[in-house]
Amino acid sequence: MNHKLSYLHITLFIFILSVSCGTKNEGIQVQFVEVLQGDFSFAEEWSYPENVFMNSFGQLVCDGLCDDALYRMIDKDGRIFEDSLSRYYQFLDTTRYYHTMASEAQCYEWMGTDYAIAYQSGDSVRCYTMCNAGTHSSLVLSIIGDRCTPRIELNSVANPGVLHYYEVKSGSIKIDEQMWRKRILKAEFDFSFTDTDRPEEPMWWQGKIYTEIKPDGEV
Repeated sequence: MNHKLSYLHITLFIFILSVSCGTKNEGIQVQFVEVLQGDFSFAEEWSYPENVFMNSFGQLVCDGLCDDALYRMIDKDGRIFEDSLSRYYQFLDTTRYYHTMASEAQCYEWMGTDYAIAYQSGDSVRCYTMCNAGTHSSLVLSIIGDRCTPRIELNSVANPGVLHYYEVKSGSIKIDEQMWRKRILKAEFDFSFTDTDRPEEPMWWQGKIYTEIKPDGEV
């Protein structure tokens, strides 16, 4: 074999391999700012759990996934019996949950969400948005140092239990450094993703997050 030709082949292979590795998704550069300006008033808004609503009698009642015992404590008009009120609310969570995000997105099975949860995991902060009855796509962020790796995880109703992943293509994220030091993720982001199912269609998620960064295990 021609040794010069063999050497060129090896050199070319190493070059191609290095370029391939260099193009591996390394996430988005985080722009830390001392104070992140903008409207974060959504953090003052709140909602009851998804299965709680107020009936015509001014009572908070369960609708949807409810304990069978709750149905036995209401009359034919949907009113809770007076002598069952205390026991009823032992079964039903009527906590007011303050919103931790505001966003818009174009992705599969997405009808909006008001909640994002963040926690410390080793040397990274992980953040994910909550799904609900109409939203089955979750935005997941992994932040290590000044790099953020976003992706969308879809748990489709058409194929439950099988996650579909969509990797970030481009975008930006700003994080409030003062709040970060206080263990609060206050961020503004705008990401585009690669839709492997329909490459010609845009897939994106943009918005704001304001949520406590909890220690791992306390989520």
